[in-house]
Amino acid sequence: MRAIWLLFSQAVTVAVALLFVLATFKPVWLERTWGMNGERATARVPSDRPVGMHSPLSMAARAAAPAIVSISARAAPTSPPTRSPHASEPWFRFFFGERTPGGSPDPSPREGLGSGVIVDPEGLVLTNHHVVAGAADIQVLLADGRETTATVVGADPETDLAVLRIPLRGLQAIILGRMDQLQVGDPVLAIGNPFNVGQTVTAGIVSAFGRSGLGVSTFENFIQTDAAINPGNSGGALVDDQGHLVGINTAIYSRSGGSMGIGFAIPVDLAKQVMQELVAKGQVTRGWIGVQPRDLDPDFAKTLQLPVTQGVLITGVLQGGPAGQAGMRPGDVLVGIEGHSLSSTAELLARVSRLAPESVIQAQVVRAGERVDLKIRIGQRPASGAP
Repeated sequence: MRAIWLLFSQAVTVAVALLFVLATFKPVWLERTWGMNGERATARVPSDRPVGMHSPLSMAARAAAPAIVSISARAAPTSPPTRSPHASEPWFRFFFGERTPGGSPDPSPREGLGSGVIVDPEGLVLTNHHVVAGAADIQVLLADGRETTATVVGADPETDLAVLRIPLRGLQAIILGRMDQLQVGDPVLAIGNPFNVGQTVTAGIVSAFGRSGLGVSTFENFIQTDAAINPGNSGGALVDDQGHLVGINTAIYSRSGGSMGIGFAIPVDLAKQVMQELVAKGQVTRGWIGVQPRDLDPDFAKTLQLPVTQGVLITGVLQGGPAGQAGMRPGDVLVGIEGHSLSSTAELLARVSRLAPESVIQAQVVRAGERVDLKIRIGQRPASGAP
């Protein structure tokens, strides 16, 4: 009897040890049980999400989707065509068509596909300028299936933004978000009509802020995201986890024309400012001083034996322009405007553009090792002009 008890205790010990090993290394095996009728059943882990409750991102997509539209812009052929500096880029060829092998312009009308965002219930739609540039006919397809013709209220090529108007009222407009509440790493959704397959939502995060130097537009201060943006998404919405608009999807970095996880969107605060001016005046008014600037890096400053390492080197001054009339000279290093220090030509361009024409500002330059203060009367920036 004692031997039987000893054998039983050893078997129990081995079984417990085996269960411990399985629970540690193969817990999924223990989730499988057998039903009372011999059928195999799987244990279910209770979900924390109540029945009918959706994830925050799905709710954000549902809130924003009705305000996102698809745009088809048909342009009559031009002769001779004006070749864009972006003509070799895949996204440009997608929107504006290919040239024939012999190099002559395609005689057929061109049709571009893009997206837009309803920003006002009375029919205002915000999109990219390159989506509707040169279009003779613009068709807008709403999320509810309605289709209508749009007219251009105004366009600003220097930020690649345009405002359209559609003859419909009582529309569901998107809520504008706030850039000061958006941070790197926050989840975002890109909503648009990629490749004309229909409204599509992709998810990602904010990868970076302040991206510039892409050659897409004059004033570049993009949000970078890894949410997939493809041809046809341009002009669509980048929304936060509340479904609020934080950017207008504009460009991608791609070698194939498809998404590689690096997309760029115009921040909502810049888009709002441009939209308001286009609606009010049909154009955007910007400040201008008439100089040709160049970034000043420490190595360049050392080569030229300049006494400063931060600022913007002025390589040219327009004769009779605002800066020229104020006494600015080539070779000056512009280090500040109205007490704000400068570190790049992009920053100079942005600060000057925000100044009102005819206003008088104080500029600080370094000339021959000495600091000089200049009073500049701001002019109005011509189309595609220099700072």
